[in-house]
Amino acid sequence: MKLTYSIFTNNGNREVNEDTVGEVASAAGHCFVVADGLGGHGHGEIASAIAVDAAKESFMESADEDVLARSFETAQERVLSEQGNNPMAADMKTTMVDLILKINGIARWGHIGDSRLYFFRDGELAAHTFDHSVPQMLVNLGEITFEEIRGHEDRNRLIRVIGTEWEGNSYELSQEIAIRGNDSFLMCTDGFWELINEQQMVETLKNAKSVEEWMNSMVEIVMANGKDVNMDNNSAIAVWFR
Repeated sequence: MKLTYSIFTNNGNREVNEDTVGEVASAAGHCFVVADGLGGHGHGEIASAIAVDAAKESFMESADEDVLARSFETAQERVLSEQGNNPMAADMKTTMVDLILKINGIARWGHIGDSRLYFFRDGELAAHTFDHSVPQMLVNLGEITFEEIRGHEDRNRLIRVIGTEWEGNSYELSQEIAIRGNDSFLMCTDGFWELINEQQMVETLKNAKSVEEWMNSMVEIVMANGKDVNMDNNSAIAVWFR
């Protein structure tokens, strides 16, 4: 199997891009990270950059079974420390989604907030993360559907992020999966997934001949749907095995 990937980030209509995307490779495998700084609190770009750097450094130190938990814990410690040292950034926060792909063919991911990971097997959506947000709570209660999170008036109200005090582990970690030859991953911030639905992700994936083509097709949809709205920062990482 060959791993290929494509990375995209865009300011949208905002002056500052508070999203941070990153990847790093070692003899143990690959680490991909997406984080969305919360602009309403100020200095979101600092928080997201700290989180991504923490995840990458944790992976490079050791890609052991605790690497995902360590990534989130380290990111939390560093963002809280920066809040204390920099009064101007005292309220900065960030989401994060972290994907570890080991050389032995095992994948695992973790997330906090509403940046998402989608996992596709043989061109079909097989799994995805669930947002730590008020609309997701309404989905859990059966009051709205998952699709209705897009455009919901409370879609930006998050209940778990990096940069607030946690009670226990506020992040969520997936189970390990064995990677197959037609597996694909999409990691993205809410500014991206709000403007493209899951069916469109699948359709563009099935029609793409490369990971770059898949990303470009999704970006076209995001840009078309965002043309007449106050477009947020939007970022994504697409990964596939063929």
